[in-house]
Amino acid sequence: MGRQKGKHLHTAAKKLYAEFPGKFGDNFEDSKKKLNELEAVTYSKVERNKLAGAVARLVKSAKQKGE
Repeated sequence: MGRQKGKHLHTAAKKLYAEFPGKFGDNFEDSKKKLNELEAVTYSKVERNKLAGAVARLVKSAKQKGE
């Protein structure tokens, strides 16, 4: 069992994934770099990392459902 993230992170991840569908990959490092390019989270490195992980997990699950 892992640590639960706040609902705001999941909502923001879904919103970013819907806005930029081809921009993110299922790799955490790539998602983190893309968030830096988009300047989606400028105030906290920890929040950026959590959001990058949520987006990467969302992309990964979307790929598995599509296959």
